[in-house]
Amino acid sequence: MHDEWGIETVEMMFLPGVRIYNRGMTDIDDRLHHFFAAEGSLAHVLGDYHSRPQQVEMAQALARTIAANGKFLAEAGTGTGKTFAYLAPAMMMGGKIIVSTGTKNLQDQLFNKDIPIIRKALGVSLIPALLKGRANYVCQHHLERTQAEGRLESRRDVGYLQKIVRFAETTSTGDKAELGAVPEDATIWPLVTSTRESCLGSDCAHHTDCFVLAARKRALDADLVVVNHHLFFADVMLRDEGVSELLPACNTVIFDEAHQLPETATLFFGDMLSSHQMIELARDSKASGVAFAKDYTQLPKAADALDKAVRDLRLACGPDPTSLAGKRLTREAFMQIDTFPAAWQKLQTALAELAAHLENQAERAPEIVNCRDRAAAQQLLLQQWETDDVSRVQWGEITRFGIQCYSTPVSIDAILRKQFDGHPRAWIFTSATLAVNGDFSLYQQQLGLQEAQTGCWDSPFDYPNQALLYVPQGMPNPNDARYQKAWLEEVLPVLQASRGRAFLLFTSLRAMREARDAVEEGMQQAGCSYPILMQGDASRNELLERFRQETNAILLGSQSFWEGVDVKGEALSLVVIDRLPFAPPDDPVLTARMERVRQNGGNPFMQYQLPQAVITLKQGAGRLIRDENDRGVLMICDPRLAENKTYGRRIWQSLPPMKRTRSRDDVIAFFAEEGK
Repeated sequence: MHDEWGIETVEMMFLPGVRIYNRGMTDIDDRLHHFFAAEGSLAHVLGDYHSRPQQVEMAQALARTIAANGKFLAEAGTGTGKTFAYLAPAMMMGGKIIVSTGTKNLQDQLFNKDIPIIRKALGVSLIPALLKGRANYVCQHHLERTQAEGRLESRRDVGYLQKIVRFAETTSTGDKAELGAVPEDATIWPLVTSTRESCLGSDCAHHTDCFVLAARKRALDADLVVVNHHLFFADVMLRDEGVSELLPACNTVIFDEAHQLPETATLFFGDMLSSHQMIELARDSKASGVAFAKDYTQLPKAADALDKAVRDLRLACGPDPTSLAGKRLTREAFMQIDTFPAAWQKLQTALAELAAHLENQAERAPEIVNCRDRAAAQQLLLQQWETDDVSRVQWGEITRFGIQCYSTPVSIDAILRKQFDGHPRAWIFTSATLAVNGDFSLYQQQLGLQEAQTGCWDSPFDYPNQALLYVPQGMPNPNDARYQKAWLEEVLPVLQASRGRAFLLFTSLRAMREARDAVEEGMQQAGCSYPILMQGDASRNELLERFRQETNAILLGSQSFWEGVDVKGEALSLVVIDRLPFAPPDDPVLTARMERVRQNGGNPFMQYQLPQAVITLKQGAGRLIRDENDRGVLMICDPRLAENKTYGRRIWQSLPPMKRTRSRDDVIAFFAEEGK
């Protein structure tokens, strides 16, 4: 096999962690060693358990962190068993624990599978609780209102509504995940759940039997609470405002999939107002007026005027606004669109008039009070978006049906440092992708964690024999007009050699959509009939299930398929990444943050843009090998990976230690070896 780059296996790096051994820490180390041993407690619960030294080392380092109320950043490669490595020491050492994950699916897996296993293996009587955002629980008030209004978009929703009504009468949790008969993405759900804005609080007639409040109470009484990152930061915001505390005071906070935190925290500590929110306000205001102020005809008229102003603002983004869909624009760029300023002014006027009418009728019902408060909050957000603030970036995004206006902090490290340095407790951050070749600098700077201890554990998988990294020769630069044709010519033979079984990952939705037709046509010309699936054709879970069942499918995906996707076995044997995932250079938030690095005397590309691209690339590459028996090829079509000496080497050295080649013959031979 050609080895044009020279095979340099990246050695496992362990930056030792908190070396504070309180009384009893040696005993904890020993207990963890025996717990994870080949014949230990965990092995007795799991029939197919294999002891891994990386898992034991990580668990021991985290136990020391918990004992010292320290902070630890743990990067653990796929297959390390990081979930058990953080659950075991946390549950063994006791106290209140919060585990925050990236998605609801991971929440359910932790609560229903992983925690029960560790609890049984440890023999502890710890009480766990699962807490999700309010949009995951049926709201009795909105369910009744939807039944009464009877305005549903389809017969399917009518059927779903009947199922939800029966579910609400029998469920003890109200968690929509328990109602498999209604898809999670069904359009009925927003009508029968609440948001922070639309919740009536203590004025609600169903306050005493509210599913959200019941879930919070269970969380307050539990020893271990499983949340997701969005809910965690929502609670941080509420606590700062002195409004409420969703999560119990705790001794240990563990963030799994912690690489998502910078983006999630940025969203939560910024402000956002969307067309959807304003249209919902108009809808709810009109419904409340009709129900509780029938004699006041100005209210529904004002609500209709706001609805029209919002839709007109979307149309004001040019004769062909779809050309800007998905693109982030600065506030100044929006204001330079000819018809936008006038439409923006009309929106402000319509919102102000509705707010005045809601104030006039507020005493007539809690529902009108709720709409009045929402209108006032939206007025404030519109004003903030027009205000210059050097610490924030004012920008917007055009979607297919609307517009979203953001006010984003340039830096969130000071905000988060206040949380992390507050009440003494342990903070643990873990993911397969936090560092660049062992360097955590970017992550530490983003979250204000410069003093945190760090540790890296490589995957126990045999990457040099299980996987091959292929970068084709002769590819033009991705910005070259010839790139798309060259990409197709290189990918088609590899897809034939792999017999489908591939993820094609793209850095943009546009590139993904353009590739679909080309791949379909190329496969037909080659006489191949592999099923082709694409993000957006169905829900992510449905697409993945079809991909697994077909066994030779080709799935095209963009951002949401780069991480959190687990396909083991032969169904996935090829991952193709179209180009290195550098963020668009004209992104307003990226531009502001890179300028901040420059002002501090740093190199924006090497210290910010490149590390972010590496972490994203590692996530995409991580889809390939998910099991010790998996085998496959990672194909990266961007020539800069192998040819740019400034940063190419730094990128591929951060990837798992696969053998590397630039020869297509090696790839074909790799797939030909299957089954021998």
